[in-house]
Amino acid sequence: MSFRSAAGLIVAALLTSLCYAAYPQDAQTKDAQTKEAQGKEALAQSLNKGLPPRATPADYYTHAQAGAVTLAAEFRGHSVPNAQAILSTEDYVVVEVGFFGQPDAHLNLSSDAFSLKINGKKPLPAQPFSMIFGTLKDPEWEPPIPVEKKSATSLGGGGGGNDPGGTPAPPKVPFETMRGWQQRVTKAALPEGDRVLPAAGLVFFKYHGKTDNIDSIELSYAGPSGKKTVLTLHP
Repeated sequence: MSFRSAAGLIVAALLTSLCYAAYPQDAQTKDAQTKEAQGKEALAQSLNKGLPPRATPADYYTHAQAGAVTLAAEFRGHSVPNAQAILSTEDYVVVEVGFFGQPDAHLNLSSDAFSLKINGKKPLPAQPFSMIFGTLKDPEWEPPIPVEKKSATSLGGGGGGNDPGGTPAPPKVPFETMRGWQQRVTKAALPEGDRVLPAAGLVFFKYHGKTDNIDSIELSYAGPSGKKTVLTLHP
């Protein structure tokens, strides 16, 4: 064998070795990407678990058969119940719903399947839970530093955002505090997608009015079968 032939074989062997070495690396990269995607999905699901369902449908204000499952619901007004202290929102009303079925029953859940009719008016479509983030309040939250009334002298330069009576502007909620409230709402919202029953969570509807002025509430649910179920939540 000539020197040139031997050199050619060595080069070919080296190229083959490099190709085989690159393949496992590509496979490892794909495997890492798959694990990362699965991790993100698991995180999203863990953040959106919904509220723990109550023991039975009878533990809610009302319930009715919706195809092969039982739908239970209770109107919570402007309150936002969650695993910790109750939050509130002035611009939305909340309905807590629960789905019950036979052991190991599954159901594809979606807040889009709900609408709410208040005082016989046009039905309100359900809103994504993220829409209420900017309206959240904690009735028990107090600012770290008490907000003091500004003196009449300090108001002479334009009031610094206060009204003529000297009432201070509402304190700004710290970012981390607001983020914590948002995470609590995310966990309490009705979980989406295929879920094992029982499952429960909150559904949100845009409504700024006072709940004291409500005379009637009807919750409509259009399940996967397309059949509509209507529950009377008030009176």
